[in-house]
Amino acid sequence: MKDKTDSMQGPLSYQFSIPDAELERIISRVAQFPWHEMPNDGGWDYGTNLDYMRKLCDYWVHNFDWRAQEKRINSFNHFKAQVNGIDMHYIREDGSGPNPMPLVISHGWPGSFLEFFGLIEPLAHPERFGGDIKDAFTVIVPSLP
Repeated sequence: MKDKTDSMQGPLSYQFSIPDAELERIISRVAQFPWHEMPNDGGWDYGTNLDYMRKLCDYWVHNFDWRAQEKRINSFNHFKAQVNGIDMHYIREDGSGPNPMPLVISHGWPGSFLEFFGLIEPLAHPERFGGDIKDAFTVIVPSLP
């Protein structure tokens, strides 16, 4: 039996960066989607409501600012580490103060690490939010594979 530590690689710093050409390709595909007819009731019984989906896609094509989101995502320290052949992504925000306690918070499925963006900084740096620096955590947020 192979030792599991044999397939682990140390963490590597990671930043989200989608090339402009890829974003343009995606936006073009969404904008050119050949909408098909939905049942007359227009409800949700057969999947996503067509009117809702068209509005969502229109917003994404004309108003959504991916670069602003990318900047927000990259405001935290991201890492990848290979564990048993799988690239595992996680955020690690070192807590303030002399002895922050480690805290792992994990999302469920379906979900993502984005669910915790409003919690990471207050947990890691409570003094910035009116709390006591002695209550700081080093926050680790893995992405489930």
